[in-house]
Amino acid sequence: MNESSFLTASHPGEEDQPPQPAAVVDLGQLSLGHTLVSLLDMGCDHNPNELALNQRWRRRWHSVSNQALRQEVEEIALGMRSLGLRQGDRIPLVMHSDLDFCRVDLGCLLAGLVDVPVDLTQTIENILFILNHTQAQVMVVANLELLGQLVPYLGEATTLQRIVVAEVPADWATTRASLMASAPAAAPPAVPTPWDCLYIPQLLGEAPAGSPPTPAVPPCIQLISLAEVREQGQQRWNAAAVADLRAAIAPADLATILYIASATQRPKGVMLTHENISANALTAFSSFPHLGRGAEETALLFLPLTHIFARVFLYGHLAYGHTIYLSDPNHLIKHLRWVRPTVMITVPRLLEKMYERLLERGNQLKGVDRQVFAWAWKLAHRFDVGQPPRGLYARQLQLADRLVFSKWRAVFGDRIKALICGGAALRSELVNVFTAAGLPVLQGYGLTETGGVVYYTRGAANRAGTVGLPIAGVELALAPDHELLIRAPFVMQGYYRAPEATQTTLDTEGWLHTGDLGTLDADGLLSITGVKKPLFKLSTGKYVSSQLLEAAVMESPLVETAIAVGANHKFCGMLIFPNLEALAAIAQAAHLDTEAPHWWQHPTLLAHYQGVINTANCHLPYWSTVRQFHLVDPEQMPQPRRDNGGRLPNGDLNRAWVLTHYAVAIDTLYSQAAPALPSLEPLDPLDTSIPLTCPINAKSLLKT
Repeated sequence: MNESSFLTASHPGEEDQPPQPAAVVDLGQLSLGHTLVSLLDMGCDHNPNELALNQRWRRRWHSVSNQALRQEVEEIALGMRSLGLRQGDRIPLVMHSDLDFCRVDLGCLLAGLVDVPVDLTQTIENILFILNHTQAQVMVVANLELLGQLVPYLGEATTLQRIVVAEVPADWATTRASLMASAPAAAPPAVPTPWDCLYIPQLLGEAPAGSPPTPAVPPCIQLISLAEVREQGQQRWNAAAVADLRAAIAPADLATILYIASATQRPKGVMLTHENISANALTAFSSFPHLGRGAEETALLFLPLTHIFARVFLYGHLAYGHTIYLSDPNHLIKHLRWVRPTVMITVPRLLEKMYERLLERGNQLKGVDRQVFAWAWKLAHRFDVGQPPRGLYARQLQLADRLVFSKWRAVFGDRIKALICGGAALRSELVNVFTAAGLPVLQGYGLTETGGVVYYTRGAANRAGTVGLPIAGVELALAPDHELLIRAPFVMQGYYRAPEATQTTLDTEGWLHTGDLGTLDADGLLSITGVKKPLFKLSTGKYVSSQLLEAAVMESPLVETAIAVGANHKFCGMLIFPNLEALAAIAQAAHLDTEAPHWWQHPTLLAHYQGVINTANCHLPYWSTVRQFHLVDPEQMPQPRRDNGGRLPNGDLNRAWVLTHYAVAIDTLYSQAAPALPSLEPLDPLDTSIPLTCPINAKSLLKT
């Protein structure tokens, strides 16, 4: 056990500062030298579990033991190599976060391939970019429904030769023959429109009723089912062949490329090795207080496995032989009661929604029940994670637990040891309220570039508003401007085929410049205070590039400056500082009285700015589009010569000043429901229940 009082950080090149007193917290045991496939072997060899992986499918749970999973992974690995793929080839995975994803992911890794999980909320443009940027020869797709949405554009995927389809119908031979029919020679590949995104049905793996037939694939692309890949692997399977595969992969080999948002038009690919991820999973799990092994722990995973957060936990749970249930945001509440997990990872938005639901239901109570709820609600808000309750307050909490909090825990299945929250900042209020109710919330910090979590709260280092202490192997330095610099065995190798971006982020001494700002308190607990990079995170965990949004809006002559907002909120908003001359010209053309109070808020003028927003939203995934905006009073805009801090010396608006000065206006953007962007035609009710991270349905993709 690695116990430490890690408390302070130095600037690179400086000597460490003297440690300050703090509670001893287990930082875990740094575990290096493992491939990701060896983590599955650990679980199989030391904690065999008949219910290792479970998925709800057509009204019943389907289970796979870790031993059976290992056999399937070996067959897929041998089958993938039979396709002529070589070690290091990149394989995009356009798949749901389900059992098939787990099988294919580990199968590719055992085969020495580099898998590239594609976030299903990416635009078609970005998916095509990823296919071409990775020079993919083979792609794995979940089913014909997703394949059908991609087919019209696959002529643009210049290196693609084969598509493996995970789920196929019983008449696959006939279906494949029809899909392989040559497309008209004169028909060029479709060009994706700005709003084109994948449509994700309500039920994972099941196409919505009445979905159109899949169009013919380009003649240069062959189709094969995952079952056929496995059959090829079964024919080649023997102990020696499998041993050769394991011997051919090394911890330092590239395992995956994860494409994330960037400050440019296209995403950038984070390169992570087997050791980057395996070391992070094992080290983080070893630092988790009182974490059991085998079937003693049950995990419910509902976050996308295309993201490093969920993926690290998947591998960690497999290594420990835990029971894992795969879910999705649509069915999470129901599955919580059925599964009764002991551990669950989440993002702030989910806890915010649960908090809002608890308050809403409490306010619906009548009489004494409502009074009791209000009393317990106030007690929970008095709770401070860093200060154990004492005396009368402790006894009041015990009574509130019997009367109210036990019912809250029942919503989560009544066995939760920890809700591990990452992806974005979580309000201290929620940490305290849920923990008071016996639902401990642990907050973590990490990036895709850090290979997963590097800091998190636990034990004596659990305080609201902080992300706690590091795990073993993590070095932290604070730059003079308080940017967080991280050095650890988990840090990425760089951005794929982007040397300039890599050099900007990774310096020659191995420090990752995170772009996040933070401070350390006297006990060494880290707090994230802001961002330096031109990206911010929504409460859903999604990154948004403020520069892209602002630049697109400022292309309009109606706009002088635009400031994107939304950090730790559920959607993007924007403050628009208008070009007064252009605005007045439109008002004059519309015969509006510019002497009238609040004349700039006239619906006619706001409609023009809504048009600007709509244009700027093009080419962006739904979750990163601007949903609300505030048009700043043109007569109260900061003036260049006015010494109030609103302008920088070069005349640009001071972003920090704007966020403070217009805080009320920003809060107003989030005090009302965000309007949904319109779809082109009404959808069947079954198909409109889209997960939290899903984009708008693009009907143009469903046309044949």
